[in-house]
Amino acid sequence: MQEDAYDVIVLGAGPVGEVLAGRTAEAGLRTVIVESELIGGECSYWACMPSKALLRPAAALVEARAVAGARQAVDGGLDASAVFARRDGFTHHWKDDSQVDWLDSAGIDLVRGRGRFTGPRQVTVDTADGSPRTLTARHAVAVCTGSRAVVPNLPGVAEAEPWISRDATSAHEVPRRLAVVGGGVVGVEMATAYQALGSQVTMLVRGEGLLPRMEPFAGEFVAEALREAGTDIRIGVSATAVQREAPGGPVTVSLDDGGEVVADEVLFATGRAPRTGDIGLETIGLEPGAWLEVDDTCRVTAMDDGWLYAVGDANHRALLTHQGKYQARITGGVITARAQGKEELDTRPWGAHVATADAAAVPQVVFSLPEVAAVGLTAAEAEHQGRRTKVVDYDLGQVAGASLFADGYRGRARMIVDLDRGHLIGATFVGHGVAELLQSATVAVAGEVPVERLLHAVPAYPTVSEIWLWLLETYRS
Repeated sequence: MQEDAYDVIVLGAGPVGEVLAGRTAEAGLRTVIVESELIGGECSYWACMPSKALLRPAAALVEARAVAGARQAVDGGLDASAVFARRDGFTHHWKDDSQVDWLDSAGIDLVRGRGRFTGPRQVTVDTADGSPRTLTARHAVAVCTGSRAVVPNLPGVAEAEPWISRDATSAHEVPRRLAVVGGGVVGVEMATAYQALGSQVTMLVRGEGLLPRMEPFAGEFVAEALREAGTDIRIGVSATAVQREAPGGPVTVSLDDGGEVVADEVLFATGRAPRTGDIGLETIGLEPGAWLEVDDTCRVTAMDDGWLYAVGDANHRALLTHQGKYQARITGGVITARAQGKEELDTRPWGAHVATADAAAVPQVVFSLPEVAAVGLTAAEAEHQGRRTKVVDYDLGQVAGASLFADGYRGRARMIVDLDRGHLIGATFVGHGVAELLQSATVAVAGEVPVERLLHAVPAYPTVSEIWLWLLETYRS
């Protein structure tokens, strides 16, 4: 058995693991990254990039049809084969050569295979050629293994071979009928994409509406647009069983209200679980398959001597690629500082060695039609925390830049101000193109910019960003 000693071992070569390994290697720490699948991870091949590649053509078409003059030039619908081909380009046809080249250029060693803990600071990798390789870490091991889609254990579900998010984002054919179980981000985005590509989509939503973790009006706008596009949205129903009588044949989803939906494919978008079930956590006294609880430096709290970190989805702080990469930048600095013997870290809120934004300023975009962009707290979350706030809403369609962006523009904006501290703690936008408004809101929330100072940040006329002027003027009144 080959044995190697490193300063840092990173389990998982998705975006989070790559960023963390890049930081520690750049600082001179000998770093190795372990991966059993493609270098670049879920986001690059089965989530963020392919899903947005599927959604962008639909958005471009909708936006063109929303402008007189351009509308007359639009003839027909999307070319599904061209959309899939463009998506394949963004996934590099599910090949990771360029990512491997980057690891080489950054001085990061790569071990391909499934890595498992076999003791404290020790990871054994079952390599492709069948020879185990044991790695030991002088300073840190970081679990960056991400999360996986969860399919509920319903009667018939295994035999029916339903889609999960990976299947939806990598498909090369458009099902004539698609049932989507779940009303969260994945469910909404894939319903949007496949409805635009020509599927007859039925959404089965257990809760009270779409996008339940966001402001209620966001889900209402998206549901209205999906219904106008032809999607059948059924609220307050749960799947109880799934049946596919023949491989490749139609699938029947039974519902708790006695009804059923027949489709050619069914997508379960019903949550995520940590990829920690088969990495040997039991050998270091932790529970296999559990989320790993961490402090604000992303150090696993259950490990007393402090060598173990969990970064990205595995720690359950914020299941978003960009937030995991943020944690990786923070944690890379933490591991480096501790390896260099620094006795004190900057762990003040918003300090260099803590991921404060995970609690206060998490940005997210739902690439639906219309888009939803949000950062920080919702009004309900702020109330639950006992904050004294003022909630300000404004009709985005009344902004000059929005009316120029699309005829009959429909949208809404909300900002939440903490009255005791005098700065924004949350913002939500719904409408076409609002994703590009989000960074300004994130800066305002993370920077705790006083509202009085925001009044001096003059938005250009006529742009959609003038929404800031009207939100602030409404707040003053």
